[in-house]
Amino acid sequence: MRKTVLPLATALSLVLAVSAPAAATPPGEVIARLLVKKVKVENVKQHLSALQSIADANGGTRAIGTAGYQASRDYVAGRLRAAGYRVSLQPIDFVQSWKENAPATLELPGAKSWTAGQDFHTFEPSPAGDVTAQVQGVDLTLPPAPTPSSTSGCEASDFAGFVPGRIALIQRGTCAFAQKIRNAGRAGASGIIVFNEGQPGRTDSYPLDIGEWRAKVPMVFTDHAVGAELAAAGNPTVHLKVDSTLVLGKSDNVIAESRAGDPRDVVMVGAHLDSVPAGPGINDNGSGSAAILEVAEELSRFPVRNQVRFAFWAGEEVGLLGSDQYVESLSERQRDRVRLYLNFDMVASPNYAYKLYDGDNSDNVGSPAGPAGSAQIEKQLEAFYDARRLPHNGTDFDGRSDYGAFIAAGIPAGGIFTGAEGIKTAQEAELFGGTAGAAYDPCYHQACDTLANINDTALDVNADAIADSTARFAFDLSGIPERAAQG
Repeated sequence: MRKTVLPLATALSLVLAVSAPAAATPPGEVIARLLVKKVKVENVKQHLSALQSIADANGGTRAIGTAGYQASRDYVAGRLRAAGYRVSLQPIDFVQSWKENAPATLELPGAKSWTAGQDFHTFEPSPAGDVTAQVQGVDLTLPPAPTPSSTSGCEASDFAGFVPGRIALIQRGTCAFAQKIRNAGRAGASGIIVFNEGQPGRTDSYPLDIGEWRAKVPMVFTDHAVGAELAAAGNPTVHLKVDSTLVLGKSDNVIAESRAGDPRDVVMVGAHLDSVPAGPGINDNGSGSAAILEVAEELSRFPVRNQVRFAFWAGEEVGLLGSDQYVESLSERQRDRVRLYLNFDMVASPNYAYKLYDGDNSDNVGSPAGPAGSAQIEKQLEAFYDARRLPHNGTDFDGRSDYGAFIAAGIPAGGIFTGAEGIKTAQEAELFGGTAGAAYDPCYHQACDTLANINDTALDVNADAIADSTARFAFDLSGIPERAAQG
């Protein structure tokens, strides 16, 4: 049964009658205050319990391609439909299976070859391909210059001057592998070589599964020495061959739109719904999914001026697939109507810090500022924590979560993050409590990411912060620059 939504005038008059005078209190602030009161951490934890039960009944996981993910999708979609939203399931592609049939080839024809499994590895899940072409470096920074975190290939502009048909040579670092590879594919690369950036102490030559195949070209990952040698040679001709079998499967994003609000001004709120195969993913990212689901259910009781669209993404853990394919599916006019995107990924880490995405790059770390409007999102979130006298710090747009595709499309973004496998500093322990020198989430991507892996205080505070920012932007986008004319 759908919840009753009061007419705008009636809802506001009832709230204002017991709060501040109408002339002094903007409608968005009124609704934000009321929504924060209605959003309860107990209800968020009920959603988390449901996701835990789903994982328990399906082999301990909610990963894409499993019955656990399908049940999670159906649970969320059912709750949203009952709350009165227009709900759709958007099909997306993902890698169902991949195998390497024979060792890959990487060589300078007639001059030198490198050893598969030692000097380089095939990038799982690379498509099959056999190409001989010149290599071209992409925004490389090589010793003697320090390379603590390369940005090579993170931006489409890094490929300015790239010659289509060449093999792209890209350094590891800063942003997700998927982002670098997608940019290379769009630039017309016939093959892709990613190499370690040369950080002191980094000797591994194989990344985590990136889940990215859509460049449709052969891809390998090499140690730093191979990449540096290719870069120093200028634009040498390289033979690159991958012999593999790639099978794609189908899954779904869950998209829910408010029935009220101007569809030309969309406030988008998202969290990824899938876990890794190793565990139930209750913090990563049941916490974000459960929090925005509770906000959506309570928000459905109130009017909004701008349409609110909630997204529960599939395939984040294997390459940001759901959000990336969603943004790619939008026409230019549809993109223009998405005025901002709020991302909530891991909002209840046990050894938490309140980290807000650095929309204006005031921290001057890693990636640049987000598109115009991102700074305003960060300031709105800061205002919530400041009002409660809670500390917070910035976190970089490092490309590891679902905001990436929105930023690449020029849509302002922001959100909250409480930390993953990174180590809490002594300064953060002074600000937030917890344990310095320990991971924010010691169960990150493990089977122990269960209900016992949730910090109730962080979950409660952050659910309120999500409610506050969603309600305010649902009424007032005056601080967010408009995009192209919407026709």
